[in-house]
Amino acid sequence: MKSPLIQQKVLLIALPMTLASISIPTLGLVDTAILGHLANARFLAAVAAGSSVLTMLFWLFGFLRMGTIGVTARAWGAGDTSRCIEVLAQSLVIAFTLGILLVLFRQPLLTLILDLIKPSAVARPLTMEYCQIRILAAPATLATFCAMGWLLGLQRAGITLLLMLFVNLTNVGFDFLFIVGMKLNSAGAAWASLTAEYLGLALALLLVTVTIRQLQTPIRSMQLTQWSRYRELFRANRHLFVRTACLVFIMTFFTAQGARQGDVILSANAILMQLILLVAFTQDGFAHAAESLAGHAIGKKDLKDFYRICLITTAWGLVIALIATLIYGFFPDIIIGAITNLPEVLPAVKIYWPWLTAMPLVGLACFMADGIFIGSGKTRAMQDSMLIASFLVFLPLWYFSAPLGNHGLWLAYLGFLVARSIQMVWLFALFSKRGQWIAQTC
Repeated sequence: MKSPLIQQKVLLIALPMTLASISIPTLGLVDTAILGHLANARFLAAVAAGSSVLTMLFWLFGFLRMGTIGVTARAWGAGDTSRCIEVLAQSLVIAFTLGILLVLFRQPLLTLILDLIKPSAVARPLTMEYCQIRILAAPATLATFCAMGWLLGLQRAGITLLLMLFVNLTNVGFDFLFIVGMKLNSAGAAWASLTAEYLGLALALLLVTVTIRQLQTPIRSMQLTQWSRYRELFRANRHLFVRTACLVFIMTFFTAQGARQGDVILSANAILMQLILLVAFTQDGFAHAAESLAGHAIGKKDLKDFYRICLITTAWGLVIALIATLIYGFFPDIIIGAITNLPEVLPAVKIYWPWLTAMPLVGLACFMADGIFIGSGKTRAMQDSMLIASFLVFLPLWYFSAPLGNHGLWLAYLGFLVARSIQMVWLFALFSKRGQWIAQTC
């Protein structure tokens, strides 16, 4: 396939997914902005801690989306429609099972996590209330992960955009209803997310049903009851689970260390992290394109297309990183003022703002490589690089920079991104030199 055609395919997937992806951190910023303008900072601190807990917990099962994209894309590239349907059905069975287990064991699980994070005595009851409500959405959230991953694997980016925008815009609407209209404060943010997730699940199942009918391939129930049929999916997912577990650990640890420095630092870090995620999710549109198109190219055993896809998606990620760096560098006061007017939080955000400006370019390589490695099935390499960055770089850096306080925490996170980026670039070069992109997957 010629480069202009690949560029077009990349944009057809990436642009809808960029819009969909940025709606996720935008939703977090809306929550933060609404709560950041209430009279008391404890509601913002509660949602900062609570949303971090639930986001990290749900991210732990992000392999349901990532693994589904990769396996589906490779099956689609190989022309195996039956296998595509089978992957969806198996993923949904796993998602609903895990979601129900999270709901059943929510009390001890949330108690353990909050004991580790240690929010302030004032914020903890509100944080627990928020988590107890929002975790009830677990079955819907995890099943929607699968639906989105499957649709992306089939290169149905427009449908995925519709689904993600529906969930997040509905959430924003319910935010205003429950927080502002009904004065439910931090609990209102949780009820808004819960309601939006189940409405999103209903739409996801409808969209998936329509797509299956278009493929004209029936679901064979036997595929859902034979354990051996799940092996490929589990092989792809086990490395992604460990990789994501490390990321969850880093983010939870980061939140916990911020919480131990008080509600002001916790709130300031939450604002900065939301802005980092805004850039990451914007780049995610092109990472999603890499997952789908690179997987499709590997399924066809077409290395020329694979390398063109890697180059084009990474170039677009660089453009996004440069734009974000310029915006964060030149307009900090405008951005901070739009998010919060709390007098105790404003100066704290400004103190740590320079760390934010460094993150987009530093994290570019690892964010974009994630899509390439997931699509091509090189999940073990992702796992190993994440383990090294987490436990041989982040934790030692945090330990030795502890006297610097919150600056030391941000230094450790910066080092974590640098370590991941360097490793992923090295691994990409190594696999290319050895000709291993098609030779094997996991």
